[in-house]
Amino acid sequence: MAKSKSSLSKARSYTELGEFWDTHELTEYWEQTKPAEFAVDIRSEVTYYALDSTLSAEVRALAGRRGVAPETVLNLWVQEKLHQAETQR
Repeated sequence: MAKSKSSLSKARSYTELGEFWDTHELTEYWEQTKPAEFAVDIRSEVTYYALDSTLSAEVRALAGRRGVAPETVLNLWVQEKLHQAETQR
């Protein structure tokens, strides 16, 4: 961890940094902060695939029971199946 990254907490590791901010408020150090500028590129690619309406309803129901978005369920399933296919080669 670079020294300049943690000047307020004087932490020497990410663990120490987390422990510091678990017990301190940023408002206690507000006057010591400096403005920061950075760019965020949050573009993501989305590809749509047709899904049978019955399957779609089942996916939505399962996702609802698990408290997640249907897209999350589908992405996890596809990722799992791709991993299985790779290991069977």
